[in-house]
Amino acid sequence: MRMPWSRSPWLKHAQAPVEPLTPLAVTWLLATLALAVAPHVSELPIGLSGLFCAIALWRGFIAVRNKPLPPRWLLLPLALLAGAGVLIEYRTLLGRDAGVALLTAMTACKLLETRGLRDGVVLIFLGYLLVMSHLLYSQDILMVAYLFVVVVVMLAAQTMIHQQHAGLIVLAPLRLAGKMVVQAIPVMLILFMLFPRIPGPLWGLPKDAYQGRTGLSEEMTPGSVSELSKSDAVAFRVRFVGPLPPPNQRYWRGPVLWNFDGRRWTRHDELPANAPVTFTPEGSVVEYVVIMEPSNRRWLLALDLPASLPPRAGMTASFQLLRDQPVNEVYRYEVRSYPNYRTGELTPAERSRALRLPSRGNTRARALAAEWRVRDPQSEALVKAALTLFREQAFYYTLTPPLLGVESVDDFLFRTREGFCEHYASAFVFLMRSAGVPARVVTGYQGGEINALGDYLIVRQADAHAWAEVWLAGRGWVRIDPTAAVAPNRIQEGLYAAIADEQTLPFLARRGGNAEWLRQLALSWDSLNNVWNEWVLAYGPDRQKEFLSGLGFGPVDWGEMTVAMTLALTGFGLLFAGLRWRSRWVRDPVARAWQRFCARLARRGLACGAHEGPLAFAERVAIHRPELAIRVGEISKLYAALRYGPTVLPAAVRRLQRLVRRFRA
Repeated sequence: MRMPWSRSPWLKHAQAPVEPLTPLAVTWLLATLALAVAPHVSELPIGLSGLFCAIALWRGFIAVRNKPLPPRWLLLPLALLAGAGVLIEYRTLLGRDAGVALLTAMTACKLLETRGLRDGVVLIFLGYLLVMSHLLYSQDILMVAYLFVVVVVMLAAQTMIHQQHAGLIVLAPLRLAGKMVVQAIPVMLILFMLFPRIPGPLWGLPKDAYQGRTGLSEEMTPGSVSELSKSDAVAFRVRFVGPLPPPNQRYWRGPVLWNFDGRRWTRHDELPANAPVTFTPEGSVVEYVVIMEPSNRRWLLALDLPASLPPRAGMTASFQLLRDQPVNEVYRYEVRSYPNYRTGELTPAERSRALRLPSRGNTRARALAAEWRVRDPQSEALVKAALTLFREQAFYYTLTPPLLGVESVDDFLFRTREGFCEHYASAFVFLMRSAGVPARVVTGYQGGEINALGDYLIVRQADAHAWAEVWLAGRGWVRIDPTAAVAPNRIQEGLYAAIADEQTLPFLARRGGNAEWLRQLALSWDSLNNVWNEWVLAYGPDRQKEFLSGLGFGPVDWGEMTVAMTLALTGFGLLFAGLRWRSRWVRDPVARAWQRFCARLARRGLACGAHEGPLAFAERVAIHRPELAIRVGEISKLYAALRYGPTVLPAAVRRLQRLVRRFRA
């Protein structure tokens, strides 16, 4: 038999009617998307932010005034124009910045064709993507807390969209969303602690996902370190196992610069050594934990000289720690260092590299070094002569040095005599090489500020520093800091003590004054940030295994963590189900009385079936036990009235409990 709709092949299939969104649901949707886009405003072009606001207001006006949506033929040109604007602004549609801008533009265009439930759900999921994408820019406590609130509001909007005709009041979706989030927190904690971590992200991130990070560079030019010292951003934090080393030992080793072209110092391209780099330690060891901020660089900072290697890291022949991948997340690692040490002999290649200079330029500095060498060719004497020059001549330490000419070393030594640490380190190493002493520049950080609230050391970008190393027979590489000859208080007390005009310093590098209470407040906030970084952002595979081992699990692997996670989730699920059943049992005296009544009849072979209602059950009991018909009928009718009736009177509940208590089968 042919069905009626099969008689004509030209008839179209019937489509389900679109359930339109109510004005209240659209309002929730617009408010949620506005909250999701708001953190991106500082990164988005002004025109795109304005476009999103205009379309959102337009869509709200359409919903409130019950106006028709714009024609579909308008949407395609608008989407193409928005995409073209993103392409013109970023020169690409790929990457972090362009991708977020394109996602925002397409979300705005989607608003203009949102009619029904399905469109609303699509926009909600686009909102979740906008929230997630902002974590590529910031993972600070305040931002994560804000995004958490946005997710709760977004979940409430999703509830409102699905139940838009249920007559919910404004706060009802928020209460329901909050309840669901609270119930999900234990599952989140179990997954956070036990889900096996892997190094790096689960998927490839855009190439520009880590742009905008400040920090040390692979090269040094006049003014590069002084510019970095104007930032009070945190570079890393350090927690020492024992006592804090004195200031003159707080040299945090970073890139080692060998090559000089007359103005710029750069690294020699070297990889971690296959065999451990050996040196002779002298004195006691310093143990500490570093919580490093993302730098998008491979190098790790450590005190001179590191004697242990963090996981998946190696040490070059220049005693520089290099990780196997860039530090693009808050990274926690443990190191042991010896402040006093003696290194080995130089290889011929290293000696040649440590003496190499441009063939021409800076003739006055070369002549001065040659004069010192004629006077006393001993390396120690040549080092002393250079330090005496900086200490006794009119050299000045400043964050705003004058510009240098093409022959930067001569210009600094004999004309300006004003400079920051990179000027002194560069000139000193040039003089040493000109005099025949192997030397190199080391960049990193020096000093740090103690935060007594958390008992750790804060090292900021303002603590960026450059110093020199010379190779002396019998001692190996020896650290020489020419800045200490000009401004010794820079090493002992910090940058603030060496700069006369504190207004040129970043706010958190200053001391005293009327705003000291603000600086102390910032230190309190930094203490909280340190806990967040150490236990949340830096909770990688190494930290996870260390934490689980500390709980008594011993060495753990992926399989064991997966089993533990599965058992923990199962246990929590059973516990939650049990608590729900118990709370429902305790809170519902009507159900509890009925269950007790049914249990007494079941012991006499009259169990209530799962499909059986209270009145049908009473009729069946009356057939098998006529003498119980009156009492069973009374209890069953009262239970049905309480369970399915419009109101529950306390007197009726007490009567049901009394009848069940007196009932005997």
